Formats: sequence, structure tokens, C-alpha cells
Amino acid sequence: MARLLIVDDEPINLEIIAHCLGDDHALSFAHDGLEAWQILQSEPDVFDGVILDRMMPRMDGIDVLRRLKADQRFRDVPVIMQSAADSSEEVAEGLAAGAWYYLAKPYSTKALTSILAAALDDRRSRRDLARLGSEMKGMLSMTRQATYTFRDLDDVSMLASVLAQACSHAETVSMGLSELMLNAVEHGNLGIDYAEKGRLIEAGDWQAEVERRLADPAQADRVATIEFRREPDHLSFLITDQGAGFEWGSYLDLDTARAFDSHGRGIAMARHLAFSSLEYLGCGSQVRVTVVPVEEGEEGGQPDP
Repeated sequence: MARLLIVDDEPINLEIIAHCLGDDHALSFAHDGLEAWQILQSEPDVFDGVILDRMMPRMDGIDVLRRLKADQRFRDVPVIMQSAADSSEEVAEGLAAGAWYYLAKPYSTKALTSILAAALDDRRSRRDLARLGSEMKGMLSMTRQATYTFRDLDDVSMLASVLAQACSHAETVSMGLSELMLNAVEHGNLGIDYAEKGRLIEAGDWQAEVERRLADPAQADRVATIEFRREPDHLSFLITDQGAGFEWGSYLDLDTARAFDSHGRGIAMARHLAFSSLEYLGCGSQVRVTVVPVEEGEEGGQPDP
């Protein structure tokens, strides 16, 4: 059961969300952005996610979101922006402020629960990955070059968490590596495309379908690789799958047309948040990323390429 802060200046909207989510999650409510920020400041370690209205008195949702993303205590708390403002410019503003999860009013209960599940799963995965790899940091510091194979979701979790320990901002890098490696497995090797993944997530069948395809003899021998190299001034990772590639160009930034989907933001998040550079090679079955080491005490994260 997640602890969520619901922020909306319309009481009826708070009631609707409470009806949709109250049986499965612990909910707190704020009636405008300023009240929400005060609650978050008083309880910085309590909330697993925020459902945030965009247009409110005293402090609007964009201002709250910018404060959250600028504060180290809240950077990994997923924020779902809900709004009737769904023009491409308004969506782009929300995405730039950090609203990787977006709901356009009016929305269905199914859309709300699907987006929320994706947001909470993303956060749990990032935290689990960081914990899994922390014990390997010392060994990895002595590694100059290594190549690893991976095949399934467990392999992705383990390798992403371990390799990210070579970086001072390990949690962010582990998220980025995980997203790229996951794409190599599910899309590259198993052939689950964007539209099909959306249908599977909506039906709650995504993981079962991945496991079914992994067990298919026709795909049983397909593996992907990740090559780690420690260069004098940066670290590099080269991820290769056995698929036919994909039209990767449209996924480097979060297209506003996909802003309301339950998935499709992973590559853009990896590019903008985790790495110094990200480059797909050829048809898209290979991707190379680099990380410039961050000195101890500096902020994590990387500049946009």
C-alpha cells in the first residue's frame, strides 16, 4: 500500500480520486499547491507519490513540481500531473518541469490506476536496483573492461544495479541502464513493440507475456550484452541486442503525443537524467552511453547531451 498525496482545488475531484484509490492506498489531501508544499516539507520521507493538479490558486502545479525536482529529498518521488490543459505547449511545459506521468482531464479510473501503477513500479525498481548493487562497488572500482550477457528481467535488475556502482550518482545511472537494457530484452530480443506493450500493461499481462516469450524455444537462445569500459575521463556502456532495431529517433525526447501513455518515457529519461551522452548505432540494436564521473559531494545527474 503506497502513501499518496492528492492535490486538487476542486473537492469533487478529491472525492473521485479517493473513491478510485482509497481501498488500495493511504491517501492524504491538499487543496492547493501551497498547502501541498507545506505538507511535503513537514513530512519529507512519507510519500511514495503525488497526484498533482496543474491549475490551482496560491501555488499552481507547475510551481510545486519545480520545487519538488529541485529538492534532493523529493527527486525520486513520482509526480502524476493531472490537468484539462492538454495542448502540446502546456504538456511540454509540464514534461520540462519533471512531470513524466501525465493525465488529461477527464480521465477514466483505468487510466489513473494504470499510470499510478507504472509510476510506483518505476520508483520501486530504482530503489531496489540501488540496494542490489551497493555491495559490488569495491570490486567494480578495480574493473577496467568487462562484457556481460543478459537475457531476462532478473538479469537486467542485477547487472544495472551492479554496473551503476561505478558512478557516484548510482541510483540515476541504474535507472538509465535498466531502461535501455529492458528495451533490449522486451523489444529487441522478444519483439514486443510499443503498441503491444501498452495493451499488455493495461491488461496487467506484460510480465507474464515477457516470461512466455522467454520460454519460447524459438527465442530461448537470444541474449543481449552490455560492455563496460573505464576510460581516463569517462565511463562507457555499450548495450547490444539481437533484434532488428527500431525507429529510435522519436524516443530520445518525450513526445507530447505519448505523454498520457503508461510507458514510453524510459529512453528519454535515461538520456536526459542519467548519462552525459546517449547514441543509438545503426538500426537501433546497439546503444552507447557515457558517464562523466561526478566528484564526491557534487549533485548527481548529467547535463543534456
